[in-house]
Amino acid sequence: MQRFIEKFINYLNVEKNASPHTILNYRIDLESFDKFLGDKDVAAIDHLLLRKFLAELRGKNYSKRTIARKLASLRSFFRFMFREGHIKTNPITAVSTPKLDKKLPIVLDEGAVAKLLQSPSGDDVFGLRDRAILETIYSGGIRVSELVGLNMRNVDLIGEVIKVFGKGSKERMVPIGGPAVSALRKYIDKRETMKVKDKDAVFLGKNGARMGDRNVRHMLDKYIKLCSMTVHISPHSLRHSFATHMLDRGADLRSVQELLGHANLSTTQIYTHVTMDRLKTVYDKAHPRA
Repeated sequence: MQRFIEKFINYLNVEKNASPHTILNYRIDLESFDKFLGDKDVAAIDHLLLRKFLAELRGKNYSKRTIARKLASLRSFFRFMFREGHIKTNPITAVSTPKLDKKLPIVLDEGAVAKLLQSPSGDDVFGLRDRAILETIYSGGIRVSELVGLNMRNVDLIGEVIKVFGKGSKERMVPIGGPAVSALRKYIDKRETMKVKDKDAVFLGKNGARMGDRNVRHMLDKYIKLCSMTVHISPHSLRHSFATHMLDRGADLRSVQELLGHANLSTTQIYTHVTMDRLKTVYDKAHPRA
């Protein structure tokens, strides 16, 4: 089994150009299945054995979402195995994915977003950097991975656009608004005063190297506490807020899909549920016969 896992990981890396984070998750999921298999050969795997594995996960109180992710990893793996001729039949086609409860994203209202964006203060380079980070995520609705992967050559402050690389290294041009452009310009002007190790990277840590996802999350946590926010949010919550506020103000769903870089419109449609919930709340409060 381990030999086939390595073949599959190599396929993800070389042919699919998957991100390191995605590859790591696949490896974790497949190795947990390999541990369950023990000494069993790949040829012995059938749908009954796969269902037994899922039952074991449920017995260990894994969430439906985690089980669904592990099953998705196995689907991709066995699809690869069947296509490459390593197995004669694909055993996972007879296994259904557990139905997931719809989980609406956490969205901040416009006032809370404004308060958060204004929380980095001062003219020191790190305060300016933090303000630029928050403004850029919310202004462009970009993923944190796209933010930390942003390079200097892909920032056009005159045209007010940035080029980002999303999932599967798909590139897209993202417009950004005046406040984000201003924040980026102020930070970039002072960026050269830092100890720069990575000249390509836009956002640098204190050591002068490119910031990572975790650095951005820790930075956001600091400003959440500063704003005395009780709701737990992540950088992705600013992306959710961007999409919801765009729809609230009349943007069409297809345009928001393009801005977010979603491959399927169905992924973007979750935000219509969020805006409908808001409309219902307003209706219940305002309508005399509600």
